[in-house]
Amino acid sequence: MTYEEALDNVYGRLVFGIKPGLERISALLDRLGAPHKQLKFVHVAGTNGKGTCSTLVASALQACGLKVGLYTSPYVLEFRERFQIDGEMIPKEELVEEVETLAPIADQFEESGDQVTEFEYITALALHWFARRQCDIVVLEVGMGGRFDATNAIPVPEAAAIMSISLDHTAILGDTLEKIAFEKAGIVKEGGRLVLYPDQAPEVTRELEQICQERQVELFLPDLSQVREGERSLSGTAFTAETAPWGRLALRTPFLGEHQVKNAVTALKVLEVLQSRGWPVTPQGIARGFERAFIPARMEVISQSPLVLLDGGHNPGCSHALRQALEEFVPQRKVAIMGVLADKDSRGELQVLGPLFDTIVTVTPQGHRALPAQQLAQVAREFCPKAIPAGSCREALAVASRAMKQDAALIVCGSFYLAGEIRDMLKGKFGKGNL
Repeated sequence: MTYEEALDNVYGRLVFGIKPGLERISALLDRLGAPHKQLKFVHVAGTNGKGTCSTLVASALQACGLKVGLYTSPYVLEFRERFQIDGEMIPKEELVEEVETLAPIADQFEESGDQVTEFEYITALALHWFARRQCDIVVLEVGMGGRFDATNAIPVPEAAAIMSISLDHTAILGDTLEKIAFEKAGIVKEGGRLVLYPDQAPEVTRELEQICQERQVELFLPDLSQVREGERSLSGTAFTAETAPWGRLALRTPFLGEHQVKNAVTALKVLEVLQSRGWPVTPQGIARGFERAFIPARMEVISQSPLVLLDGGHNPGCSHALRQALEEFVPQRKVAIMGVLADKDSRGELQVLGPLFDTIVTVTPQGHRALPAQQLAQVAREFCPKAIPAGSCREALAVASRAMKQDAALIVCGSFYLAGEIRDMLKGKFGKGNL
């Protein structure tokens, strides 16, 4: 089997969509030798910030000398990003080996009428690879929700975290914050330990506190009064935090925006919980790991001159965070390239971001769920009169470049699918020696 054939085998499972329940993934893992029972985990759920928290925790644990698996979604540049050990993507040949192991088992399920979904398939693949490579610990990012997410087949993790919760995937998870919090809290297992993002809506906190009490789960809330924010810039955020085991820590992350301090403090509390359970977490490792952490297309600065910022966030929380960063750090005229998926709240995103832009160039991202550029431009004109649909990312880049002239910043936003498609083009055009 070639690498391309392996990817086709994975993507072929997409047709089976989303199917709630843990029966299939549990049975699939058992057929693979129960790799999830051979591993230790940090499990991270939430609407916003779970990728950042997962990346920070994994980077810090690696810097402390552990062999760390990291499972995230979605990917931006290539599929293998979803599976990493010590910051390195799964090698192509090892991905092929994993698919060759998994495919016959999944096919047997399907022959009996119990189709395996794509996310179940890649979750099983990840856990089998992590176990085969004998990871010390795995940081596992929930795909969607929590209760019925395929990642929730794992036993009680060393620590769980629930990040900021806002309205997203409402058709599946529920139309109120309480309902969504209940679904996310599915990862909270009897006798476990939960770290909760410190700036939740009151109804979310109440729901999760009650669930922790019912399940005899130890709840940890980061204390923002013990956090002092330092220098903030487009290159990152510095802060100090008082911790129980290490005293005052001076830390910096390359991630941009006020919310990133709260994400980092939540990750720090997860690391405190791990240290209390005997994991070799050190303040020096935390500082190194936080500094080195990287996620493509999360308010990523591609170029400083002209300023080019790439952000793949696609829900209300992400839109507000991006607006806050633009208002604080980007005073100049702004031109946007925007592409969104049809099942996202494009009007809500444009209501938040649209008035900031002089021009919006709309594009249709790759994939069957994409909102056509013409439709997006029509909505965008309500908030930014100059909205121009483009036929491709390359055309959008040309149109946006002309609109920028000499004095504007370029903001590319709306979808990770767009980010993955356009990132290399941006780096090729703007990213040469000006960072």
